[in-house]
Amino acid sequence: MIAEGQKLPETKLVKATAQGPEQVSSSEYFAGKKIALFSVPGAFTPTCSAKHLPGYVEQAEALKAKGIDEIACTAVNDAFVLGAWNQSAGSDSVTMLADGNGDFVEQMELTMDGSGFGLGTRGQRFAMVVNDGVVEKLFVEQPGDFKVSSAEYMLDNL
Repeated sequence: MIAEGQKLPETKLVKATAQGPEQVSSSEYFAGKKIALFSVPGAFTPTCSAKHLPGYVEQAEALKAKGIDEIACTAVNDAFVLGAWNQSAGSDSVTMLADGNGDFVEQMELTMDGSGFGLGTRGQRFAMVVNDGVVEKLFVEQPGDFKVSSAEYMLDNL
């Protein structure tokens, strides 16, 4: 599993924008910025929609006051789904980065098996602070938990 102090893997992500999906390189996207990145198992799922995304929306200004330049969310969903989820439950303060094939989480060894729920391989629930492409802080949830990847936990640890 990726660890604090390691560089993020090079892969393609798809940014959900108002103009439609925009392919981005992970190395270019995370370069020169301090980003609070959180990962959810899936858009529109119960905990993700009720707590995870809303927490980062509510704490966006507080995170930025502690030196975060941008907040990003990733999931093994396509950019259209993440864009629709952000429109219904998010805000402009969170950038959606689709990892549709799961390459990003696979390279970081942060996958989970959701096949018991009909979800297939997904990304684990986690959060990290990425500073110029390097993982500065990493918070990985235990299966079924929602504690250490929350916006509030991240704020407490900045």
